[in-house]
Amino acid sequence: MLTHPAPPHPGTAAGHQATAEAVLALLLPHRRTPDGPHDAAPDAFRPQLRQLVPAIAAGEPIRFTLPGFPCKSPNPAKVLGHLPDEGERLALRFLDGLCGRIAAVHPPGARVVICSDGHLFSDLIQVPDPHIDAYGDALRALIADAGLTRLRLFDLREVYGDLPYDDKRARVHARYAPSLESLRSLTRGGDEETLRLYQGITRFLFEDTVSFTGTRSALQRACRTRAYGVIQRSRAWGELIAGHHPGAVRLSIHPQPRGSAKFGIRLLDAPDVWMTPWHACVLQHHDGRRELMRRADAERLGRLVLRQGRPSHFEAP
Repeated sequence: MLTHPAPPHPGTAAGHQATAEAVLALLLPHRRTPDGPHDAAPDAFRPQLRQLVPAIAAGEPIRFTLPGFPCKSPNPAKVLGHLPDEGERLALRFLDGLCGRIAAVHPPGARVVICSDGHLFSDLIQVPDPHIDAYGDALRALIADAGLTRLRLFDLREVYGDLPYDDKRARVHARYAPSLESLRSLTRGGDEETLRLYQGITRFLFEDTVSFTGTRSALQRACRTRAYGVIQRSRAWGELIAGHHPGAVRLSIHPQPRGSAKFGIRLLDAPDVWMTPWHACVLQHHDGRRELMRRADAERLGRLVLRQGRPSHFEAP
């Protein structure tokens, strides 16, 4: 008679590894990847498994950090305004729900710290700091009003209090940012991850610049320069987050290759792996499916829906 091996005991190293693999299996369907179909083999995600095991072994909630939710794009062809809308609401509910599903395989569950980084880049992305404050405050209200108890927001106000934002940015940059020369050597030396990030950010900056009076080629040059600044501060923010949230599993809203220390995660369906709720708006299809797209496209396909008197999303007929 055939027999099957007994499953690993939960309190053993093998049991902890099995639980980590079960958590990973819940993450994989939502992976944001630059490299084709999702690879479900656990061996392709050893960094994440190593990050998951300590909290599992300790019987504690798994902590994720997710840099993102900075502010709305300043391009009115992409978004409905400078405050969160249905895109952020759905993304926050998705993250909270994912934590809840993790509790089914790891009873202490999981928590996500959303590391809102808008103030870090506001001068480079040309969004006023008061708009970013309003966006962050509205995110906190969304989390509280919806009872999303597994989420919390972390930003520069928590790190440096009431210092002027220019001073906050300067402190983070001086302490944590890599040199411009080191980044240029990576992009010019063929480092695929850095080059892909540089190209993606350059494209976003170009699309989001709405008041440039020079030539197209001059704007492209300016955006390439600003893209390096965004990457410097992004990496500085990552170092700061790691110091403030040691032991957390690092998520990313950018596409990440297999084997990366960061796990790229899709928040909502979108036709572009780089698209996020803060660079787009939601179109709800007649079958209930929700999709991120540029405002200019969504308003051709649906009617505007208001929530509490504010633009929320579009709804297809």
